[in-house]
Amino acid sequence: MAVRAERLAAHPAPYAGLWSWLTTVDHKRIGILYGVSALIFFVIGGLQALLMRLQLAVPDNRLVDPDTFNALFTMHGTTMVFLVIMPMSAAFFNYVVPLQIGARDVAFPRLNAFSYWAFLAGAIMLNISFLTGQVPDMGWFAYANLTGRAYSPTPAVDYWILGLQLLGVASMAAAINFFVTIVNMRAPGMTLMRMPVFTWMTLVTAVLILLAFPVITVGVTILLFDRLIGTNFFLVAKGGDPILWQHLFWVFGHPEVYILILPAMGIVSEVLPTFSRKPLFGYPFVVYSGIAIGFLSFGVWAHHMFAVGMGPIADAIFAVNTMLIAIPTGVKIFIWIGTRWGGSIRFTTAM
Repeated sequence: MAVRAERLAAHPAPYAGLWSWLTTVDHKRIGILYGVSALIFFVIGGLQALLMRLQLAVPDNRLVDPDTFNALFTMHGTTMVFLVIMPMSAAFFNYVVPLQIGARDVAFPRLNAFSYWAFLAGAIMLNISFLTGQVPDMGWFAYANLTGRAYSPTPAVDYWILGLQLLGVASMAAAINFFVTIVNMRAPGMTLMRMPVFTWMTLVTAVLILLAFPVITVGVTILLFDRLIGTNFFLVAKGGDPILWQHLFWVFGHPEVYILILPAMGIVSEVLPTFSRKPLFGYPFVVYSGIAIGFLSFGVWAHHMFAVGMGPIADAIFAVNTMLIAIPTGVKIFIWIGTRWGGSIRFTTAM
């Protein structure tokens, strides 16, 4: 015992101190890091929203000037989508999925740690613009030509682009990791149709990220080329097309809506049966409806673009797809109601 005590004193526990958090590859700790970071940026994004609402509270308010309001609008939207909801989902993915499928950790622990630190670097890059006084003010959707040099001559848009590129790298790394983890590391006997619903929604979300994020990465990269090396992808005066940016942004931006909501739907599908003391009503329908939402999410992006002149046929197709995607969403709602029907409901905080 004395020898063992000496060895322990010479080699302190690996999970002690700040350094252990900075170098961890443990999935639970990385989940906690994601969650704490998301809460910090939630406070920042919330303060930005509060300033906007205070500005709009009374007519002719002078709390913030128009340029500052535009900057708050841009950074609030970007923060809430990329720095709050996505990392909060990643926190649940990291902490819960390996436990649900009986894996010791994710497939690539070091890649998992890299994805967090790449996320944090992207978040800092986005917000460092506040320290330089060059804050992006073109709207969180960054429509061309507002992002061109003529209308945004400062480096503000460049900070936004570089931040999104880093966040895209982080998201892709995490998505690859969770896809491989869920496909290859399930416990013996856990077939796909025996997986918990939250794990299923994580898998669908990972596929959406892998398909959607390359599009926005290409979009912001060629936007950076327009700004820094004089290409003409979006500049009308040089033969470019600003509508191309809208297509690239929303081909990413509408699957992104379901990247944000599917993990939450998975959480709801776990919480309701637990506190209704009943099995989930219609498990296969919950799974297939989540897959259907993911599939249909790539066919609705242009409902953000009905005013750009695509023509009645294209408008009608995207309108129909937009209505179709409501069907699997409604299926989930009915299943949640059916799960609670006749259950012994406990109104806990989670419920």
